Amino acid sequence: GLISSLGIYAKINNLGFIETPYRKVENGKVDLNADPIYLNAEDEEAKVIAQANVELSDSGDFETDRIIARLDGDYPVVEPGQVDLIDVAPNQISGISASLIPFLEHDDANRALMGSNMMRQAVPLLRPQAPIVGTGLEKQVATDSRILINAEGTGVVEYVDADKITIKYERSEDEDLVNFESATKSYKLTKFRKTNQSTTITLKPIVRVGDTVAKGQVLCEGYATEKGELALGRNLVVAFMPWKGYNFEDAIVINEKVVREDWFTSIHVDEYSLEVRDTKLGMEELTADIPNVSEEATKDLDENGMIRIGAEVKPGDILIGKITPKGESDPTPEEKLLRAIFGDKAGDVKDASLKADSSLRGVVINKKLFSRNIKDKKKRTEEKLKLEEVENRYKEKFDDLRNTLLEKLNILVSGKTSQGVKNDLDEELIGKGVKFTQKLLSSVEDYVNVSG
Repeated sequence: GLISSLGIYAKINNLGFIETPYRKVENGKVDLNADPIYLNAEDEEAKVIAQANVELSDSGDFETDRIIARLDGDYPVVEPGQVDLIDVAPNQISGISASLIPFLEHDDANRALMGSNMMRQAVPLLRPQAPIVGTGLEKQVATDSRILINAEGTGVVEYVDADKITIKYERSEDEDLVNFESATKSYKLTKFRKTNQSTTITLKPIVRVGDTVAKGQVLCEGYATEKGELALGRNLVVAFMPWKGYNFEDAIVINEKVVREDWFTSIHVDEYSLEVRDTKLGMEELTADIPNVSEEATKDLDENGMIRIGAEVKPGDILIGKITPKGESDPTPEEKLLRAIFGDKAGDVKDASLKADSSLRGVVINKKLFSRNIKDKKKRTEEKLKLEEVENRYKEKFDDLRNTLLEKLNILVSGKTSQGVKNDLDEELIGKGVKFTQKLLSSVEDYVNVSG
């Protein structure tokens, strides 16, 4: 199907129409100091628009007498005085994927389309590399993805490990006074989080203890980024040459090192689930005690039949052990022997376990068992205690914040005269001409709704 992507500078206006930016041109001069204006398709009608790569002087005058422009569906050659608008950038007509292709104007349109679509289909590699030749947008794309963690200001890295980065930010006395959070802030790094496409978000720190960071500096990499730049693949040395007939037509020859050293390996997280139903013959059951299955095959299963976290999974391994009742029929000699050894259980149930398919190899990173919530008196009491605990924690935090606010207000306004303090309902909380004291500030119960 057709997939439409927004142009690189385009935005949606309040009415839902697409707008794109232009600079105004008056009397053959571009106003380079003014902010660009955003126009939709209707506003562009009957306007002569020049290309962004037209040569301009420092003052905004056109350097050439004749300019290739566009007017509705036509491309006339006009004089500078006839131009109404000029594009803000040459890549304004392309989307973000196409804008990441170097020397796009030299490519065949079909190949550029394929390249931009393939970028959208890329999976994050184990060890990605940013491109050697880029367009300059790689850093911006990585920043706008909102996956990476950026420094909030100037500071020093105090602690780093695989899961956490702690930074102490520099603050002035005034900033400390109006801030309710500590100058030291910790950032948790995402590890092996599953995406909707079954790929994984895993972030690694790229700063060290003692490093000084600046505002906006990238603190981590991973999930198709390297040092804060978009990194969708690897930089390979490619030769265009025949090689003993192995690369006939569309075949390629690739170095064994690429596979052996996991250059293009990516980690995927898949979710497998199994339901327990009430059948006509009885209730199904999750268990590690499965008939006709060896002890070796069930060694990694817990009492609920679920495979343990950290277990290595190979094709054919049992992930979740389940037995389901089966109808009585004449037992075979083998079943008679099993009943004699293990009792009746082996005869009236059959194996309905979830097993790893032929292509599945990996490690179990999490498991969850869900059951219907049956409320009894004991559970209600437990829930009530938990709620009380949460409320008490919230009240403690609220009281701490209020005390901090009162301390800061006391430093700022103690001894000064009030100009009148009111709340949102225009009710007077502190009268005009009254001197601020600790007691007066503490008497105001609700600071949330103070308006001035």
